[in-house]
Amino acid sequence: MTGALIEASRTGAKGKPLLEAVDWNRRLWGTLAGDCMSEANTLSKELRAQIVSLSIWVGKYSSDVMHKNAPLDPLIDVNRNVMQGLQQAA
Repeated sequence: MTGALIEASRTGAKGKPLLEAVDWNRRLWGTLAGDCMSEANTLSKELRAQIVSLSIWVGKYSSDVMHKNAPLDPLIDVNRNVMQGLQQAA
């Protein structure tokens, strides 16, 4: 997902390629949020709430990318920061 965003940014993607990369990322964050809303999720409530908040931000910012030509860098940065945090936790 992050790779698709990076590629779209690098190539200056427009139209369908841009929309597909952004939508894929948005849907993944939506899936993460859905999982975090489940009481069966064993992450702390605080961490789950933070992931849900990030998902909401990703959804809103994704709309800005698709409709207002906002840059992809903030989405890429969020994904990278989360991946780095997960690697450190492992």
